[in-house]
Amino acid sequence: MAHTFDELVAMQRAADQAHSRVEDLRDEYGPPAHTPWTDLQTDTYTTAWRTWRDLARTVQTAVTEHATEQGIARSEVEADVKTTARHPRPTAQD
Repeated sequence: MAHTFDELVAMQRAADQAHSRVEDLRDEYGPPAHTPWTDLQTDTYTTAWRTWRDLARTVQTAVTEHATEQGIARSEVEADVKTTARHPRPTAQD
């Protein structure tokens, strides 16, 4: 399925948010080797990690497809998507 650049940016933002959630949980729970996690903490972390992994995989696949369809280097599309997702340009309304 072809995705627009804006859709790729939205997908990257979702993956970035999911990654932030994983990092927040790591910070909150501490290293499991030093502070054993409860079953609930383990389940929460595992779910968050899987969500991040799945979203990251989906955006990577979509970036590859978009680059192929547009005849652009994949690395260029990926860099543009990540830059736009993480550092949005001001719009005319801003």
